[in-house]
Amino acid sequence: MEKTLIVENLVKTFKLSKKQMRLEKTTNPLKVAVNDISFSTNEGEIFGLLGPNGAGKTTTLRCISTLIKPDKGKITVEGIDVSDEVAVKKKIAFLTNELKLDEQFTPNYLFNYFAYFHGLDSQLIEKRKKELFEKFGVDKFAEVKIGELSTGMKQKVSIVMSLVHNPDIIIFDEPTNGLDVIVAKTVTDYLKELKSQGKTVIISTHIMGLVAKICDRVGIIIEGRLVLCDTVENVCNMSPNKDIEEVFFDIYSREVGEVQ
Repeated sequence: MEKTLIVENLVKTFKLSKKQMRLEKTTNPLKVAVNDISFSTNEGEIFGLLGPNGAGKTTTLRCISTLIKPDKGKITVEGIDVSDEVAVKKKIAFLTNELKLDEQFTPNYLFNYFAYFHGLDSQLIEKRKKELFEKFGVDKFAEVKIGELSTGMKQKVSIVMSLVHNPDIIIFDEPTNGLDVIVAKTVTDYLKELKSQGKTVIISTHIMGLVAKICDRVGIIIEGRLVLCDTVENVCNMSPNKDIEEVFFDIYSREVGEVQ
């Protein structure tokens, strides 16, 4: 099976402000957000990074997506080192809840803008637009300003914009966070559809049921360290009840202490 992403010994630290040091109750101005993480992904699979808030999931995805530079380690996307930012960005989509689209523009305008930015020709732009707008129900709101859309529709539009260039690797940070159940199902169904097309999908989440439902493999991150990486089936089998939540909390209690 072909490896689409390889992460080797990834390390990323941040310098804390004095206020952050007080909140963290530490005298060390450096926080290790990601601590020597290694994993890989395969073509045609959904890989999940599972962990509590602040575990290092988003930092890991931002390093993969070339948004921040790691302190140490090596990351390759389809054989391309992430130091080649332009080439890597052609291969990936990265969606985060922090993505804010300009509220004065319409989905139709923004799709054309991003499509031309990625070098798509006019015929392909219209084909991709029709496919994605219909898939996510954006077609009915194509000429409505972003600022006038509902929260759920804004999230759908953001997903559509991230997929304009039909990337091979799709990276979603907390893909269903804050969504109602209908929109969340639309998103998860589409992630499974992308997998069926041979795409690689990487998600980060703290929602264990989501991992059990859609992921093929999972890496559990706790305090910046990858403490387990295996198939979801094997991880679930570590519990007598085949419950990924039981496995997670057992690992968490061993690594950090008793769950409060």
